[in-house]
Amino acid sequence: MSRQLKATPLTAEQFAPFGQVIDRSQHSHFLINSGTTERYHRMAQVDTGPDDGQAIISIFRKPKADQFPLSIAMLERHPHGSQAFIPLRGKPFLIVVAPAGDRPDPQQMRLFISNGQQGVNYAPGVWHHPLIVTCDEDELLVVDRAGQLANCDEYAFDADQIHWIDWP
Repeated sequence: MSRQLKATPLTAEQFAPFGQVIDRSQHSHFLINSGTTERYHRMAQVDTGPDDGQAIISIFRKPKADQFPLSIAMLERHPHGSQAFIPLRGKPFLIVVAPAGDRPDPQQMRLFISNGQQGVNYAPGVWHHPLIVTCDEDELLVVDRAGQLANCDEYAFDADQIHWIDWP
């Protein structure tokens, strides 16, 4: 049965089953460079998987092409490494996730909203929807894995399993 997903504020505790929240306000810092710079250290762990995987850094630029209400008809996962999304423009973005497994369970899908200062680091194998922005255009820094192993699986839901989001 399809249903509407309701947005939950993004907190480390609520998001823990899916990965890590990257949020400066939730981490302590220390001074470096002769006291001129605050370092928020080790906010998330990059998992590069079992082979010759390497951590890579990219920028995703996404125009707001999504129309709301938005149908969540598919999810993807990265089985061999984590994937982090860090907002560069301070704009909120939406996060749809489901627990890791052979296939996503639509009844366990969750919808979170970043406050625009928070990023996320999806744990390996966690099912998630591709990037959903809430403004006209947004940019996010992405840290993920490159290597020999295929690292992106997609799953399309049956018509009766499709959920939807209405925003705002």
